[in-house]
Amino acid sequence: MNEKQKLRVGIVGLQPGRSWAAVAHIPALHSLDDKYEIAGVANSNLKSARAAAEACGIPRAFASVQEMADSPDVDIITVTVKVPGHLNVLRTALQAGKHVYCEWPLGRDLAEARELAALAEKNGVRAVIGTQARLSPAVRELTRLTDAGYVGKVRSVTVSGWGRIWGDRVESLASDAYLLKRENGATMFTIPFAHTLAAIQEVLGDIVNVSAILETRIPQVYVPETGQYVAMDAADQILVSGHLADGVPFSMHYRGGEPRGTEGFTWDIHGSEGDLRVTGETGHTQIVPLSIFGARRDNRTLEPLSVHDDGDGTDDLVRGNVARIYRRLAADLSNGTRSAPDFEDALKLHILLDTIVRASDTGERLPVPVSNRRLP
Repeated sequence: MNEKQKLRVGIVGLQPGRSWAAVAHIPALHSLDDKYEIAGVANSNLKSARAAAEACGIPRAFASVQEMADSPDVDIITVTVKVPGHLNVLRTALQAGKHVYCEWPLGRDLAEARELAALAEKNGVRAVIGTQARLSPAVRELTRLTDAGYVGKVRSVTVSGWGRIWGDRVESLASDAYLLKRENGATMFTIPFAHTLAAIQEVLGDIVNVSAILETRIPQVYVPETGQYVAMDAADQILVSGHLADGVPFSMHYRGGEPRGTEGFTWDIHGSEGDLRVTGETGHTQIVPLSIFGARRDNRTLEPLSVHDDGDGTDDLVRGNVARIYRRLAADLSNGTRSAPDFEDALKLHILLDTIVRASDTGERLPVPVSNRRLP
């Protein structure tokens, strides 16, 4: 692409130095400056947008999302506001015919996800979702290993993870309090647990049925900065079991809070010919470095396995994973392909989450009515 062909991105929800847009999206876009340029920012008000634009060297501050959506100087709108704000921002962008990159979760619940996926389809735009764990180097390596028969026939899958935030205390009310309420759609269940669900299906195929327990064992969370307690109704214990395709049993247990130790995430894939183990600091598989260990046949000791360097930003995982989606979005817009995770994929993940909630509510094992699309 030459300078005139660069895709112009408008960012909604930029707080310099601390927001996800600042720490991930701006560095990702700068790493792809042959394909993208940042055209402007829109925040809750013009003063905030101007301050963010000035601090980050962005040429334009928009007075509103509507003004950004109406601008002929913006091709793609990136939505990084808190989850309760996704619906209205995305409605505005999609109705204006803009392509979008939205952070996961797509909406607060399945109903919002359905509406937004339908709106993207109706307006014929590219709408991608930030389920970036699916594209992380470790997850792509796991896919290569299992496809190549490293473990042979998969016999079972077991996952254990810590959610980091949803424990006995929360450090900042300003940034984290909304994560404690189910109604906001941004919980351990919908964020780290869901990112990991997406990664599991990327590697091992469809989850076909589920049983579940979702419980809140910590209804009051301590806030050190105020010395007070605040209520939490988000689940801090998530236990899900069921079957993958071909009858492979799987189980997942996520709990809230910081792990004691260095491995707050473990994912075991056991097979007829060998075993693979993935470890990380926490269960946030979309942002933490993941290590892979394996052993086959007569070898009884798990040994570290190298992760293939995809040459696409592996030096910085946070920036790299977001950049991978942007790179695919640019290719899809240029070639008419569908290589980036999109709103249709997001809707299917929301349906899976909704099925898990219903399984917990009813105590039944329920079939999952959707099939995952593996990314090319």
